[in-house]
Amino acid sequence: MRRHRLGLSNRNLVMVGLGTALGIAVLLSPFASSNPDGLDRVSQDHGFDRKALATTPAQQLPFHRIFDQYTLRGVPAGVATPLAGLIGTLLTFGLAWGIGKLAVRGTQNPDIASPSSSEPPPQ
Repeated sequence: MRRHRLGLSNRNLVMVGLGTALGIAVLLSPFASSNPDGLDRVSQDHGFDRKALATTPAQQLPFHRIFDQYTLRGVPAGVATPLAGLIGTLLTFGLAWGIGKLAVRGTQNPDIASPSSSEPPPQ
């Protein structure tokens, strides 16, 4: 079976994209607003934030205490948010990369990837 390899230009594109995402996560995260956003703000405006569950499903995940509110517990405040952004970006990239590898592996057909030498090439 022939393995799909990233060409140099594709590898460069992936690295530039990852570098840009890491730069944004690390350099711009300290400037994020601490005000409620999106659904949090709407829930406060309409008063249904008081009806929230005492323990949300996300709080039951094993890593919730480590990454609570986009910070890392036990790490100084000035470093915690950028570090959480760095770790989150790398985890997301790794997960997407792994899923992509599995998807490509599942779609490869060995008959198409490496035709047998007894058959003439298609014209």
